[in-house]
Order: sequence, then structure tokens, then C-alpha cells
Amino acid sequence: MTVYDLHRSSAIPLSTVVASRISTFLFNVADRFPKRSRCPKTLLRMSDWQLADLGLTRADLERLQ
Repeated sequence: MTVYDLHRSSAIPLSTVVASRISTFLFNVADRFPKRSRCPKTLLRMSDWQLADLGLTRADLERLQ
């Protein structure tokens, strides 16, 4: 067992490094996109009747912005 312990690498496994780099890349890509969705803009274009059908009012939309 001591022979195995002496030859075991203390370096970080390659799979951990690759996973870390991929996750960092994906987070960087996600930061470039706008945080807000197009949903409030779409809702603002709807008529009062359409909003009422969804159970919303214009006052609800103002709180979203």
C-alpha cells in the first residue's frame, strides 16, 4: 500500500479541471445575455381583455418592470 501511496499523483484530476473550465465558460456566456426576458414587453403589447384573460391587470405589469 505504501508503494501505491508514493506513486499516486497529487495533481488535480483532468476531469475536474475540464468540468471547471466548461462551467466557467458557460457562466461567462450566460452573463453576456440580457437578464430580463421579453415577457414584460410582450405583456405590455397585449390588450386589457387579453390581460384579464390571463388574470393580470396593467397595475400588475407596472410591478414587473
